[in-house]
Amino acid sequence: MRDLRPDLATLWRVASRLRPQQGARTVMFVAARSGEGTSSMAASFALMAAEHAERTAWLVDLELTRNAAYDAFDRGFATGLAQPGRAYDAALGCAPMYELIPAAQGGTSKLLTAHPVNGTRLLVTRFRTERLARGHTVRLRSQPAWWQALRRSTDWIIVDAPALDRSDAALGVANEADGVVLVVQAESTNAEEVGEAQLAIESRGGCVIGVVLNRMRADARFAGRIAS
Repeated sequence: MRDLRPDLATLWRVASRLRPQQGARTVMFVAARSGEGTSSMAASFALMAAEHAERTAWLVDLELTRNAAYDAFDRGFATGLAQPGRAYDAALGCAPMYELIPAAQGGTSKLLTAHPVNGTRLLVTRFRTERLARGHTVRLRSQPAWWQALRRSTDWIIVDAPALDRSDAALGVANEADGVVLVVQAESTNAEEVGEAQLAIESRGGCVIGVVLNRMRADARFAGRIAS
């Protein structure tokens, strides 16, 4: 992962104009293909949000079994950042936004945690994969009450979603975001793929606010709206 904050000023101005109906602004980052730098983009933007937040910003990693966002902060992907701190229960008093298959006995509400990145106002989620029993798998589910509770408790929600070519997680929560940013590897992803991704997201109630061209001369550029 790379710290892309110097490249995201234009995207920040666009996202800052989002006006949610209530609570925190929520921005989701997703790519059509795997390996296009979505996690770098989401983590960098989350740090920018935390710098401007009066309370906190949350970085929610939807790829629950990988914990790539937490691991990146734990490795110190951005210069000068401390590691994530102690774990807090991220249930927010609601039924969880995930379910175990087969259903587990004794409840599952404390498998998702939130960790403050020390020295910032950012919290990053982590799923406790080590607590999964053998034979159990986990998947996201629609849980509007959890997202509403999170909106009430923070200023910014940044969602890092797995690419559409390997998961439909982004489609399942697209309508919870105020704006969706498509991340595109400038040298490889074609316009048709971008258009298909936009259509898929907007058909599920999401609002694509633009596209970021990543790895263009080793940087990232916000291209604005990709279609009307």
